[in-house]
Amino acid sequence: MAQSKRSVRLNSLLKEVISEVVRKDVRDPRLAPLISVTSVDITNDLHHAKVYISVIGTPQEKQQSIEALQSAAGFIAVVSSKKVVMRYFPALTFKLDTTVDKYMAIDGVLGKIREEEKSRKPTCESSE
Repeated sequence: MAQSKRSVRLNSLLKEVISEVVRKDVRDPRLAPLISVTSVDITNDLHHAKVYISVIGTPQEKQQSIEALQSAAGFIAVVSSKKVVMRYFPALTFKLDTTVDKYMAIDGVLGKIREEEKSRKPTCESSE
């Protein structure tokens, strides 16, 4: 149980630090302007961490942003390790977080359903 609490705290801390490093220190033209670290998932041995990134942009911008971050992973780890005291800083792997895209797709479907309901209501009331 203590390990999971530690992992949760480390994930949160790494999310903040990596987010700051990506925002302030990574200078890669392939990075999309609207990018954020949504979560970090560190392994139990603390040697590897998956960093989930949300990118608002085209599929090409998303792919380029992930490639840019992956190529800068070593740099990001070195700069981040200066801000977080850990015996070993984990190797970073960047993954695209598609949660926002899924949420927006669901929201779009719900919006269409609401519009359809609105267009049906007047006909129901007039037939009463």
